[in-house]
Amino acid sequence: MKVCRGQSAGGHRGVKLIGVVAIGMSVSEIRVRKRKRLREKELKALAEALLSATGVEIIGPKDTVDTAEGPECELIIINNVIEGMLVDGRPFPTIRGLLRHKATKRYVSVDMGAVPYVTNGADVMAPGIVEVDPGIKEGDLVWIRDMTHKRPLAIGKALVSAEVMAAKAPGKAIKNLHFVGDKIWKYDER
Repeated sequence: MKVCRGQSAGGHRGVKLIGVVAIGMSVSEIRVRKRKRLREKELKALAEALLSATGVEIIGPKDTVDTAEGPECELIIINNVIEGMLVDGRPFPTIRGLLRHKATKRYVSVDMGAVPYVTNGADVMAPGIVEVDPGIKEGDLVWIRDMTHKRPLAIGKALVSAEVMAAKAPGKAIKNLHFVGDKIWKYDER
């Protein structure tokens, strides 16, 4: 399974590396390679898949859309901002994409006690889930939000169905793939 996470620093020749420096931490880098502009037919299929997954139109008629190889997954770049990703061939918005476009489907709300863990990359445990979109099936890409402000915190892959999540059975419910503060998030802060 491909997981969207940042690559470690290394000597990569011929590849543009973007660095982000944090106080007391080493330089963290992400590499974006093989950027390609989508053709009209590809763009239409991608827009329909994103609409089906989120319930909102993410790609507008005047948007420029590229795909590129990212860290362990393919990235969707809309107007020079990483607003989506392809995980196992399925498109889904990144957190920046969800902040720009208010998705109405495939959400999972977690209690405020889970927020610091989820935003640090932890998987979501079923007992921390307080609300779930009933249409979620095992294997679906989902977005995790806090219960108070309903703001996106992370993107993940459902390990169980919505019914099991709502039952709060012990164990992992969502594998965390992308979260606020990871390398994909930091790439657009430059």
